[in-house]
Amino acid sequence: MDLPLEFMSYTRQLMGEHLFGQLAEGLNSTPTVSIRLNPCKSEGMIVSADIDDGRVPWCNDGHHLSTRPNFTFDPLLHAGLYYVQDASSMFLSHVLRQYVHHPVEMLDLCAAPGGKSTAALSSLPTGSFLVTNEPTPLRAQILTENIQKWGMSEAAVTNNYPIDFERNGLSFDIILTDVPCSGEGMFRKDPMSINEWSVRNVENCRTLQRQIVESAWHCLRPGGLLIYSTCTLNSRENEENVEWIINELGGIPQPVDIDQGWGITPPLSGSTPYCYRFIPGVARGEGLFMSVLLKPGTQSLQRNKAKNKPRRDKGKSTGTSQYAAVSRWLSPTDDFVLRLSGNDIYAIPRRWEAMYDMLQNMKVLHAGVHCAVIKGRDIVPQQSLALSQHLSKGAFAEVALEYPDAISYLRKESVTLPPGTPRSFVLVTYKGHPLGFVKNIGNRCNNLYPTEWKIRSGHTPENQTEILIYQ
Repeated sequence: MDLPLEFMSYTRQLMGEHLFGQLAEGLNSTPTVSIRLNPCKSEGMIVSADIDDGRVPWCNDGHHLSTRPNFTFDPLLHAGLYYVQDASSMFLSHVLRQYVHHPVEMLDLCAAPGGKSTAALSSLPTGSFLVTNEPTPLRAQILTENIQKWGMSEAAVTNNYPIDFERNGLSFDIILTDVPCSGEGMFRKDPMSINEWSVRNVENCRTLQRQIVESAWHCLRPGGLLIYSTCTLNSRENEENVEWIINELGGIPQPVDIDQGWGITPPLSGSTPYCYRFIPGVARGEGLFMSVLLKPGTQSLQRNKAKNKPRRDKGKSTGTSQYAAVSRWLSPTDDFVLRLSGNDIYAIPRRWEAMYDMLQNMKVLHAGVHCAVIKGRDIVPQQSLALSQHLSKGAFAEVALEYPDAISYLRKESVTLPPGTPRSFVLVTYKGHPLGFVKNIGNRCNNLYPTEWKIRSGHTPENQTEILIYQ
């Protein structure tokens, strides 16, 4: 791998010859492959022994794979049964499980494409609420897709700048700042990042990172946790920024329990403790840095109530109108309040209704379960409902698809329903897991799979690797 000379000189001095040699060897090796199972959807399934290469030790749901399958053509990926994520990034799950034991409100400030957000949803205590944000509109759409596929309702996706949260007076118990960085930890996985690297870019990133963290700090409740993370290796964007958080903002670094066998590297510069660095060739994964800092004050994580107060509500409650019939599509019904926004019907977890109201001052792309869209006399069920863990069993007629038809459906092509299928909206499934809806109109059916989600490749592999199988 042809690395920039300035990067090699700096990194060799930072790491020393031995550690730098391990990094150089790691960068010239094949990138690792790993997935994280969705515990709400994958019950009774395991990773196929043909490709399972052991669990990720810091994440119970994480698995290393011995090869990289063609994930695009696995319907179970599109159904949200697992997420393809680098093992190093799964360290967030370990951090949250160590520190969070009561329902909290959490913000993932720079969240696309959604790997750490879905990890947080699976790791936070039941009853928590996650606001997952991405400032870039196109990336925010990808984040929205992945959050809906994961199927957990206690989340909202927003498309705002970090300063917007501060200006709107929002506050959280935990804030993850997985900040934009120079990407040195991704050199092996994304060779294009090598061409984008420069000393100036490192400095630009460092300045932006501090701006993001400062906005986040104002939104962090006293006693709350800031999780600072990058996918780069240098100390300018890592240890030096952590020292800045300590000295300028008053953050108190917190220890994370780790095992020496995990290959996590301690701080490489300064006097700041409790910094955790994953180096390719040393740990089994790509490059990552993470540090956890406590904001002084009353312990926010011990409280168990919504703290934000609603300002104003742009969405209207559906109340007892005819649209409340949508509630029968959800289970348990009493856990949700229905909201009508334009022609869209959303189901918001009742526990977090006040938090949802606060977010109406922000640009919200998705919240709770997007149940339906009103089109004329029809109330059309939406993809978010199909993939939600709260979809009521038996709410819709179901048709099981075999593999070729499942791929056709995910390409938004027509599928053939068996004789006797009721007219109206039908849920199509694969191996017992919902893929989405069609509308059966008798002589044919309309494929309702979202156009922007569809598989665009016309190729279908002859021998598709089974990634998850039933035990």
